[in-house]
Amino acid sequence: MKDKPKHIHLIGICGTAMGSLAGMLQERGFRVTGSDAASYPPMSTFLESFGIQVAQPFAEANLNPRPDLVVVGNALSRGNVELERVLDERIPFCSLPQILHDEFLVGKDVLVVAGTHGKTTTTSMLAWIFETAGLHPSFLIGGIAENFGRSFGLGQGKHFILEGDEYDTAFFDKGPKFLHYFPDAVILTSVEFDHADIYRDLDAVETAFKRLVNLVPRRGRIVGFDSGEIVGESLDRCLQKAFCPVERYGASDRAGWKVANLKLGEERTFWSVLRDGQAWADFDFPLGGEYNVWNATAAAALATNYQISKDVIAKALQTFRSVKRRLEVKAQVNGITIIDDFAHHPTAIEQTIRALRARYPQSRLWVVLEPRSNTMRRNVLQDALVRSLALADEVVIAAIFKSEAIPVAERLDLNRVIAEIKNCGKQARILADADAIVNAIAPELRERDVVAILSNGGFGGIYEKLPQRLRVLGVKTLGVKT
Repeated sequence: MKDKPKHIHLIGICGTAMGSLAGMLQERGFRVTGSDAASYPPMSTFLESFGIQVAQPFAEANLNPRPDLVVVGNALSRGNVELERVLDERIPFCSLPQILHDEFLVGKDVLVVAGTHGKTTTTSMLAWIFETAGLHPSFLIGGIAENFGRSFGLGQGKHFILEGDEYDTAFFDKGPKFLHYFPDAVILTSVEFDHADIYRDLDAVETAFKRLVNLVPRRGRIVGFDSGEIVGESLDRCLQKAFCPVERYGASDRAGWKVANLKLGEERTFWSVLRDGQAWADFDFPLGGEYNVWNATAAAALATNYQISKDVIAKALQTFRSVKRRLEVKAQVNGITIIDDFAHHPTAIEQTIRALRARYPQSRLWVVLEPRSNTMRRNVLQDALVRSLALADEVVIAAIFKSEAIPVAERLDLNRVIAEIKNCGKQARILADADAIVNAIAPELRERDVVAILSNGGFGGIYEKLPQRLRVLGVKTLGVKT
């Protein structure tokens, strides 16, 4: 009689990474169950498509029958009823990175894309390049890669390409996730202060990335961004910990990979890549933003080390379709374009706004921000936030998400942010929530306006509510007589 598949239960299964892991385990032949406080689209429908049961809310009974192994999500802490039963009964448990390594990475050539910004899109590009080359990679990405229609894939090739997150691993392992992956090669896009809830300062962030760099074997490869600017000094200090060859890309004199002839068009982006000062290749893709050009150049540089030709790389980039929630056009209503972007750090916000300026040069640009991440809700990057938001024409900021969880002395001062943006000559205001924002701005929007909604969460359903409100207003929004 054939053995029953091992039963693995995931506590906190509806997180992006946990849901992806659940799908991977199911495809590998395990019996998978999970639980969460609440289950809602898109993750609920994703898990349903795999036939994975999601129990909600958390309850001790969710561990009946007793699983062989429990994976504890990094959002879980002591006091969770399921976690307490796991500890009381000594049910075997582990973290997501640990099981990912043990079940999927052993024996693979592991390529990790890490950095404060750009890692999701760069990971997706790299995976698509390898797929286009016929190498059938496995991959795990912190978002839905539109070319694959999913966030993970278990290919038959020898490469596993994954996004390396610097956030902590689990309640019992406060080190960064990416230290569990033991990479053979790394792309390092940026090193800035972020995750203020777990990192004390920039030095602490640097320490995490230095340890990642220090893990790459001598036979490996690191491709690191080098802007030649002061902001890049943190990344440079990290690269100094490498024992393998390091290839730099960026505007610095030290960079072997550079960009020339950049043309940020309204439909496509074109650029040339120089390698060691010589013309190397011409690329184009449908994405906007100079930062995406650098992301693609990094992916091309690493792919070249795996004997993938320039022609294959060019074909992959030409057909690359981005990642959900990265400059994603959610709706176009009455000539108004609504964009969803995950940006939740001042640097990412600035890059997003600059990309939209190039793509929609004749448009009035609105930015609607929900301060939701643990860093964004704090005042540690407040001045940088003002500078980035002031690049827009109209700024609307929602009330801070669960502001009571942040001590007043550390909390983002929204009134000050608004006042300083106004001092820059731009329109800015605070509105309580998604409904208040929709009701206030929908009548003010006009044809050719672009509204960029920035949040790393659901933002009260604003992505659906604003287009619906504009449809109700109809031709009145355009000021057209009927």
